[in-house]
Amino acid sequence: MSDGVVTVHGLWSRGTGLLLWFERAGAGAGAGAGAAGLHPDAVADPATLPGPPRRWEGRLESALTPSALRRRPELLLPSAGGVPVTTGATELRSWRVPATALAPPAAAELLHEVAHLHSTSEQGWVLSPELLFLGEVASGVARWVYSGRVVPSVRGIDDEHWARWVLVDDGPVRTWRTQLAAALPPVLRAEVVQGGAVPAAEIVDDLLDELTDAVVRGTLRLSESQARGAFHPLVRSLETGDPLEAFGASTTRLRTSLAEWASSSSLGAPEVLFRLLEPVEGDPVAEPVEGDPVAEPVAPDSTWILETCLRTEDSAPVPVRSLPRSPETAGLALTALGRAMTAWPRLRRITPDVREHVVALSTADTVDLVTRGAQQLRAAGIEVLLPRAWTRLDPSVALKVSSPAAAAAVTSGSVGMAQLVDYEWRLALGEVVLTPKELAALATSKAELVRLRGQWVRLDGAAVGRAARYVAGHSARGATLGQVLSELTSTDVPPVPVQEVEATGWLGDLLAAQPGSTLTTVGSPPGLRALLRPYQQRGLDWLAFMSRLGLGVVLADDMGLGKTVQLLALLLHERRDAAAPGPTLLVCPMSVVGNWQREAAQFAPDLRVLVHHGVGRLAGEALAAAAPAHDLVLTTYQTLARDKDSLALVGWDRVALDEAQHVKNAATTQARAVRAMRARHRVALTGTPVENRLEELRAVLDFVNPGMLGSAQSFRARFAVPIEREHDEGAVTRLRTATRPFLLRRLKTDPTVITDLPAKNEMTVLANLTAEQAALYKAVVDEMLAKIAEAREQGQEMARRALVLTTLTRLKQVCNHPAHFLADGSAVLRRGAHRSGKLDLVEDVLTSVLADGEKALLFTQFRQFGDLVGPWFAERFGVEVPFLHGGVSKGRRDAMVERFQGTGSAAGDDGPPLMLLSLKAGGTGLNLTAANHVVHLDRWWNPAVENQATDRAFRIGQRKDVAVRKLVCVGTVEERIDNLISSKRELADLAVGSGEGWVTELGTDDLRELLTLGADAVGE
Repeated sequence: MSDGVVTVHGLWSRGTGLLLWFERAGAGAGAGAGAAGLHPDAVADPATLPGPPRRWEGRLESALTPSALRRRPELLLPSAGGVPVTTGATELRSWRVPATALAPPAAAELLHEVAHLHSTSEQGWVLSPELLFLGEVASGVARWVYSGRVVPSVRGIDDEHWARWVLVDDGPVRTWRTQLAAALPPVLRAEVVQGGAVPAAEIVDDLLDELTDAVVRGTLRLSESQARGAFHPLVRSLETGDPLEAFGASTTRLRTSLAEWASSSSLGAPEVLFRLLEPVEGDPVAEPVEGDPVAEPVAPDSTWILETCLRTEDSAPVPVRSLPRSPETAGLALTALGRAMTAWPRLRRITPDVREHVVALSTADTVDLVTRGAQQLRAAGIEVLLPRAWTRLDPSVALKVSSPAAAAAVTSGSVGMAQLVDYEWRLALGEVVLTPKELAALATSKAELVRLRGQWVRLDGAAVGRAARYVAGHSARGATLGQVLSELTSTDVPPVPVQEVEATGWLGDLLAAQPGSTLTTVGSPPGLRALLRPYQQRGLDWLAFMSRLGLGVVLADDMGLGKTVQLLALLLHERRDAAAPGPTLLVCPMSVVGNWQREAAQFAPDLRVLVHHGVGRLAGEALAAAAPAHDLVLTTYQTLARDKDSLALVGWDRVALDEAQHVKNAATTQARAVRAMRARHRVALTGTPVENRLEELRAVLDFVNPGMLGSAQSFRARFAVPIEREHDEGAVTRLRTATRPFLLRRLKTDPTVITDLPAKNEMTVLANLTAEQAALYKAVVDEMLAKIAEAREQGQEMARRALVLTTLTRLKQVCNHPAHFLADGSAVLRRGAHRSGKLDLVEDVLTSVLADGEKALLFTQFRQFGDLVGPWFAERFGVEVPFLHGGVSKGRRDAMVERFQGTGSAAGDDGPPLMLLSLKAGGTGLNLTAANHVVHLDRWWNPAVENQATDRAFRIGQRKDVAVRKLVCVGTVEERIDNLISSKRELADLAVGSGEGWVTELGTDDLRELLTLGADAVGE
């Protein structure tokens, strides 16, 4: 030891704490002092030393130190170079040294600092090896405490007890205790009790208990007010160190209970896991550019740390490098690393730091870990913790469209689908919309880890790059509305989902022009003799707005919600303008021309109405001269097809179609004639915008806005096939986005639309066949199945399909009545008994209806069946039963409706209680609310068509609950197809029904199962 260099020694004394004494050659009283029992080199007064901190000063105590047998008392003394040397065998001798005593709290604080001091002889003092050892112990205790591996306990002497914090008594801690006892320097074993040395294990136990309690108390200090009484006495004792006087005699039970609890809650075998750490702060790659938050791809040389952690059921993950070093902990960590290398092969190429138990990863390694390695490790039972923010951000795009205000658009004269707009696509990652600079950075990058605005995020670099390039190439200035719609519905769709379409100006109003929107109301127009319901007023506001912009629309309100009165209100509203518009041509089925005349006279008597239909109608120049003097010209689809040249001479302001599903087949003569009419504005009215196929929707929208959804061929490829066959939700979303602004649909079943409409109760009523019907049914099936199989074998597919449809028709006829199928003019009854189980059931239903004084509508798709049962109903019930079918003239139709409704009858005559209707002729356009019972005698197998018929009674004006009965024969093709249709309603209101053509696609075996008569078909 160099002269003048002071060695700071540390001893641990049970009951006292840490004893510090200071050694310097020649510092004491020399040989005489040694003979007196004083250590010859001990510094008598530490306060005189210039080097050690003042905190090492304290009260003086005596301490025992080991001694060499052949030389002066010393064990481990530093050489001149500061390296410890051993000078021979030792024995315990009682030397007295002046020592500074530090209680456990102060000792814990000092030893924590000792572990971080780097002293040299040049400072004038050095730390002895045993003091450094104690510093390492204190650091280890702190790490156990910070990882939560402590529990409360109660320690007592005689009748006094104190609450104490101790380390949990589990495997890792016990192993550490044993290792400390084995490594305890001899100088720390120098304490003698009753003539013998204290076992090292006891010294270690006392050392750990005192330091643990001191560290926890220093970490969990409560405020003075809390310590005075706000807590349970046990907690207060833990914080203040006061005895547990409040427990009295129960303290022993408390001590036992805490010991049992600590034993049961001891942490089990720890789980080894890995945690990925982001590059440290200050990494230039990880820092965002000041004022320019551009997403930067991660540089290839960025360093990520994969650290090994331990975790138990009751603790958070603790890095192994922060725990006290022990063979057990190191063994667990190395074993886990070996398993990880097996599970994630890429890890084998990286050299780990086995001392710190971490692995440094490059960016490429990290991407592989996040995308594949973590999954491989978890599959092998090894957990990997990624940073919380590293949920994958999926890219999406939004379309922003800018347009002038509505008034400016109308003034500019560029109206309709030719109106000009600006549009741009925007790319977003999660909720973050990227700037142009960020787009530029990502468009050419395939990085899967980027630092976006100060946060590390993970993404599909290739997908983001494709989306960025799409956005950069799909924005336009001065585009038309038609081009925007084409962009939305194009097969060149964005490579990522479209989350939002944002619009300003008149286009923003257009997108918001739906029920519940804030469109400016036009109010009830002068001359309207009706009180518009709130939803009808909104419909009028929407129609007026779209008309002002020259954009065609489809008013697709449910049947019975008053589409007629909304269009009449629009005509009255537009007549208020100084520059009165030209006439509106309204095209409708022949069966509802009279209805339009009546409702126009009732609700808008000021409108000048001209009916262009029937013998004596105007033609050519005469029509061209007369039409402008009228507000509304009514004609039928058949008449328009014949007189299209004459009608084309008129300068129409608007062409409107009622029951617009009549143009669902764009190739028909009627549809082509309708499209040939020139007008400023077009409106389609229909309660069923789609009956069978999505092409019908395209055809109707193509009438109101020509070319809006492209050609029939492109529409089929873009929408019909993906939606109808593949149920592509993306295609459904694109179609709705493009059509929603131009189609307004409200349903009667929505209570926010209409609150005073009564209930509609629909039921399927099952009837059994008679023996005669069953025999006929079986004969038809056997004969037709043989012919169908033969046609398929010969490759005659068209003939086979025709046979299938023919079979369906004949089986329906059998189910209706044998006389209907045989067409032999035979009677409805035979020997006073019913030949048809279905007709027997209908008789019971109608008997009950008439007994209650109510009315019923009876629908059939066969005129022959109506001719058969109509006279029988009249005879059976003694009432008039009018039959409305396609052969009835317009005048007779109107008279039938008025008689049934009771509006055209003599005083006191409510009209006939029953009305028979052909489904095609009477299924649309009629108002027959006098009836509150609807019976479908046979099924059309198209829910949309049947609903249209039902809504002749279930519509505004109906005051009673409506009962709808759909008759089906048990065990027949009727029941089986009814079940199929019930489970076949799809396409989310885009396709409501699917017609009957799908049956022809079935194989022979499927047809046999569908058509074969069931065992329960025939009644008793």
